[in-house]
Amino acid sequence: MEAKLQEILDIFEEINTIPRKSKNEEQISNWLVDWAKSHNFEVNQDKVLNVYMSIPATPGRENDKTVVLQGHMDMVCEKTPDSSHDFTRDAIKHIVEGEWLHGDNTTLGADNGIAIAIALAIATDASVSRPPLELLFTVDEETGLNGAVNLEGDFLKGRVLLNLDSEDEGVFTIGCAGGRDVEIKLDLQIEASITQDACFRLAVDGLRGGHSGVDIHEQRENANVLMARLLSSLIKEIDGVCVSEISGGSAHNAIPRNAAATVFVPSQCRDAFREIFAGTAEKLHAVARSSGDKDVEISLKETNGQNVIYTSKDTMRLINLLNALPHGVMKMSIDIEGLVETSTNFATIGLENGTVTISTSQRSSVASQLDWIVSRVESVAVLAGAPYHTNEGYPGWEPDPGSELLAVCKNVFKALYSREPHVEAIHAGLECGLIGAKFSDMDMISFGPTIKNPHSPQEKLHLPSVMKIWDFTKEFLKTIK
Repeated sequence: MEAKLQEILDIFEEINTIPRKSKNEEQISNWLVDWAKSHNFEVNQDKVLNVYMSIPATPGRENDKTVVLQGHMDMVCEKTPDSSHDFTRDAIKHIVEGEWLHGDNTTLGADNGIAIAIALAIATDASVSRPPLELLFTVDEETGLNGAVNLEGDFLKGRVLLNLDSEDEGVFTIGCAGGRDVEIKLDLQIEASITQDACFRLAVDGLRGGHSGVDIHEQRENANVLMARLLSSLIKEIDGVCVSEISGGSAHNAIPRNAAATVFVPSQCRDAFREIFAGTAEKLHAVARSSGDKDVEISLKETNGQNVIYTSKDTMRLINLLNALPHGVMKMSIDIEGLVETSTNFATIGLENGTVTISTSQRSSVASQLDWIVSRVESVAVLAGAPYHTNEGYPGWEPDPGSELLAVCKNVFKALYSREPHVEAIHAGLECGLIGAKFSDMDMISFGPTIKNPHSPQEKLHLPSVMKIWDFTKEFLKTIK
């Protein structure tokens, strides 16, 4: 492994010793401040823990355009069911297999820790000819771009920004979707007279999951959707089913990989319940496998229930609500071939103290279409008699094919690799949309090394692509005036 790649990976590995789940970024933010001070760089930390560093130009470049290198500190914390990893204290283990780096049955955090590592390496490499640099590292990107939402208006001096949060080397992103989340709450009544004495735990496991923007077009199965379909088939055939527990998904921007529910049924329906479950599970297995989720497991286990039981009436209300919620691609773009225009992710379910909380995440590159899909989810909540809250969301980033920055990047790329880069807009949300809203004259582009399966334990980083991003960024900084 060449020395520069090893240096970048060493920084990344140190970053991965620090807990940095979304909304838990104080340690990584403080580490970045200490790192900057140890290198005598000017550094500021704002009230929400975003970190800004000012890196002097190399001699003779002081009057060139200031360039901002930007990424986010937080990561999606996902692991396989058999992993004992504790994201609040354990370091992410790095495993190299051929040209790929991955974790030990956990997310790797290359989204977006590798951006921080590359930026820090750029800042300290004396061989890099660079203009004045600003390094901007934001918090809480994964749960709603909240670090970028809270950026102060005078935080940045530069008006050329390289966002290092894209996941396909050789691709320049110049636009992204906007998004909005809807949270639904449904209160359940406790069953006063319990006559049920058969308790079953149902589980959906082993799905691929993935990023709800980047991977939504692949039609990967959603564990919450499969669980809703499974429960719906059961309550149609058996009276008196009562839910006790239900959970699914992990984050608003991750396609759910796992879901589970505990239900009670009248004892005389035990055999019928098993039979209906088996038939429905077989059909759902076939559906999931045809979508590429070949490792799906749909299981049923009879247990001794000791939990609170909720009424069959409210159970039916809940299951009908879950089954009615839309998920997946709602519309493809007419203007850009292959681009998802509008989608929704049925993201999480949780039941605590008699209240079910459901979160959904909607995206669109067209503002009116975002309004439509959000209103559709809200309408399902209204029909179920469930209160909901819709957040303000984040704006999209309108592509500018005539951007001066894009032209420079394309020329540098072609000179390095003797081919044209791919230029695209994406369905995922990027902080560029919010940064552009705060700094209207900011010229921006997003790129990064190749990362497969972000937001899932199968996340992996392509090591040769890290060096290509290094070489490109180094040459770009040398070229920009």
